[in-house]
Amino acid sequence: MKIELKLGKAEELKSEALALGLFEAQGLSKEAKLLDKRLDGAISLLLKNGDFGGKANQTAVLYPKGFEFKRIILIGLGKKEEFSLDRIRQAAGTAYKKAKKLKIKNYVSFLHGKGQKGIDFEASAQAVTEGTLLSAYHLDQYKTEGKEDLFEVESMTIWDEDRTKKSAIEKGMKTGEISSWGTNLARDMVNHPSNFMTPTRMAEIALNLAKEYKFRCEILSPPDLEKLKMGALMAVAQGSKQPAKFIIMEHMPEKKRRGTVVLVGKAITFDSGGISIKPSEGMWEMKGDMAGGAAVIATMASAAREGIPVHLVGLVPATENLPSGTAYKPGDIIKSYSGKTIEIMSTDAEGRLILADALGYAQKYEPKALLDIATLTGACVIALGNVVAGLMGSDQQLLNKVKKAGEKTGERVWELPLYKEYEEQIKSDLADMKNSGGRPAGTITAAAFLKKFVGKAPWAHLDIAGMDWEEKGKPYIPKGPLGFGVRLFLQFLREWGRS
Repeated sequence: MKIELKLGKAEELKSEALALGLFEAQGLSKEAKLLDKRLDGAISLLLKNGDFGGKANQTAVLYPKGFEFKRIILIGLGKKEEFSLDRIRQAAGTAYKKAKKLKIKNYVSFLHGKGQKGIDFEASAQAVTEGTLLSAYHLDQYKTEGKEDLFEVESMTIWDEDRTKKSAIEKGMKTGEISSWGTNLARDMVNHPSNFMTPTRMAEIALNLAKEYKFRCEILSPPDLEKLKMGALMAVAQGSKQPAKFIIMEHMPEKKRRGTVVLVGKAITFDSGGISIKPSEGMWEMKGDMAGGAAVIATMASAAREGIPVHLVGLVPATENLPSGTAYKPGDIIKSYSGKTIEIMSTDAEGRLILADALGYAQKYEPKALLDIATLTGACVIALGNVVAGLMGSDQQLLNKVKKAGEKTGERVWELPLYKEYEEQIKSDLADMKNSGGRPAGTITAAAFLKKFVGKAPWAHLDIAGMDWEEKGKPYIPKGPLGFGVRLFLQFLREWGRS
C-alpha cells in the first residue's frame, strides 16, 4: 500500500474519501468547521442528532454531493484529555478498516490531532503512517480459494494546508514506514506455519535481509555450536531433526554512539514442551514461540534501513523443542556456554536455556546495553494478561529507557521485582542451578535464571508471552501476530543514538 503526501488547499484534491478525526464532546475542529460550512452544516447536524459523538474509534460516513470527496469518514478521537500518539494510530487504523470495508481504493487523511498535547507534525505523520500500514497487514499466500474476492486499499494520501511543514511530515512518514515494515516483517515470520518457518528458514531470512540492507550476518550450525560448547542450546535441539541455528547479526554504521547495544531474541520455531509435553489443545499456537527472535531480526533490518547511528548486535538462537528418543529429559544436567551447569526440572522451560547461551555469548561484545525479548512464561500471561509485557533487569536507567520507548510506541511494559530472594527457588542440589523454580513467581524466577548469564552488562528482559498474538483484532492490530517489540526497540535505539 502506498502512502503519499499532498500539501495545499483541499479543493486541489479529489479522492474517494476524506478521513477526519473529531474529539468527543469538543465540537468541530478548525478543519471540520471549514468542511462543515461547505457541506451546509452536515457535520454539525450529525453531532447535534447524536449519530456521531467522537468516542474513540467511532465512525460515521457522509455522502456529499458535488464535492471533491465522494465520502467523508468521521473518526472518533475520544476524550481530549486522554489523547496520545496511540490514539492517532488507532484513528488511522480505524479509517483504513472503514475504507477497506467500503471498498475504497484511495482516500485522503488529515493529520489527526496534530498540535494536541505537544504532538508535532512529524510525530503525528509517523503515527498516522504506522496506524495505516499496521492495520493493512495480512498474510494470504496459503489460501487457494476466494483470493479473487479479497479487496485491497491501494493508497492513502496525508493532506495538510501548511506547506512549511513538508520536511517534518516527510520525516515522520519515512520513520513510520520503516517501523511498520519491520513490525509486519516480524508478523509474517510468526504467522507462517512451523513446517515452513524452521530454524534454517529463519537463518535464510536473516541472511537475505543482511544482503539487501547491508548489515553483517553469520549463521552457526550444530558443528559450530559443539565447538563453542553451547550445551544449553544443543540440549534443547537434540530432540528434533531440524538442525539448530545461531543467528549473529551486526549493524556497524559509520557514526556510532554510546557503545554497543546487543539484542537477544528467543526463537523456538515450534514448542511442544519436549518430554514435559504441553496439552494438545492450543498447541498450534506454539508456532509463535519464535516471536522474540523474529522481533530481533526485523529490528536489525529496520535499523540498517534507517541508518540508526548505533553499533547494534542481534543474536537469535533458533531451534525446535520436540519429544523423541534423543530428546533431553527432566533430571538431566547440562553445561551452558558460560560453563555453568543446569539441572533440568522441566523440558518445557527451554526458552531460558537457549537464551542462557546467547546471553553468555553476548559478553564478547562488551555491551553498554543488553536486552532480550522472549515469549518466555505462561506465568506472565496470568500476571499481566494481554495488555502489557513484563519487564525486569539489572539497571534501572536502562529499564526506564525501555519503559519510555514503550509508552511512545504504544507497546507498554510493566516492571516486576527481581529481588535476590527469588534466586532461592532455582537453587539445585546437584548443579549450579535448576531451569525452573516451580509455579510461584514463575515469570520472575525465569528472569532470575537469565540474570545468571548476563555478566556485568546493564540488562533488560522483556517477557512478551501475552503479547505475541491478538485473538480478536484492535484498531491497528489485525487478528494474529502483533510483531511486539520491533517499534519499541527502534524507538529505544533512536533515543540511544541521539544521546
